[in-house]
Amino acid sequence: MNKVLITSIDSFTGIHLSSYLQKNGYEVYGTSLFKNEEKTYKCDITNKNDILAILGEIKPNYLIHLSGISFAAHENTEDFYKVNTIGTTNILDSILELNIDVTKVILASSATVYGNLGLEVLDESLCPKPANHYGASKYAMECLVNGYFSKIPIIITRPFNYTGIGQAEHFLIPKIVKHFKEKKETIELGNIHVSREFNDVGFVCEVYAKLLNTDVKNEVVNIATNKGIKLLDIITMMNEIAQYKINVKVNPEFIRKDEIEVLTGSSDRLNKLIGNIKYKKLEETLKEMYEN
Repeated sequence: MNKVLITSIDSFTGIHLSSYLQKNGYEVYGTSLFKNEEKTYKCDITNKNDILAILGEIKPNYLIHLSGISFAAHENTEDFYKVNTIGTTNILDSILELNIDVTKVILASSATVYGNLGLEVLDESLCPKPANHYGASKYAMECLVNGYFSKIPIIITRPFNYTGIGQAEHFLIPKIVKHFKEKKETIELGNIHVSREFNDVGFVCEVYAKLLNTDVKNEVVNIATNKGIKLLDIITMMNEIAQYKINVKVNPEFIRKDEIEVLTGSSDRLNKLIGNIKYKKLEETLKEMYEN
């Protein structure tokens, strides 16, 4: 009764989560858009037949759905909806069609569904107002998933920013770390005074594992710590880790209009569901990424 299927198991989060769950006694299976290996099945979630075949063979007790397009600057906007929205409903429809008795399904949405609400702390009671296709596709997914709540035990998560070893270099923290690794003299950033969450991927993995073991279902919950940190402070940390001082150049093109200075997620609901989790300090995460 401990078989878990992770979609996009070879993604940044999937690799860390797979390792974490295996160490905690789960029999882990996964899907990948490209790979077909032992316990990893090649799957395009926009193709329902792929999903039916894999679910029918594995019959997982748990499913954590990470597959999706997460880079907001992805060029083909239609892909967001095909993958993030329709791909998700394909999975849920397949579970129902095969009559699989899953204990829990966790769906990864995103904090970007909130959009720019003009508030410093975002909680789950707010009405989302996504400002880009990525956020809109995730919110569309959430709206459609509500129709499955009476049939499947589901938790929708809204992760805020997190990072760690292996994250793609087009994301902010890996970009900063790469500049220091390559001993660059200058780095171009946007508003260096904004404060955002930058949690460790290990924290996210522990949250997913604890959510699997709760009796809670049909909930939407932030994966957040409500602890923001300024970009300028991150640069200061990296100056110390790398033992040299980089020159920061503010590029106006990287500054968003009406950008909120402080933006974090409320962790109240998460803490009520699974209790407090000890989180790693960002300095530790940065040091691991720099030295890896």
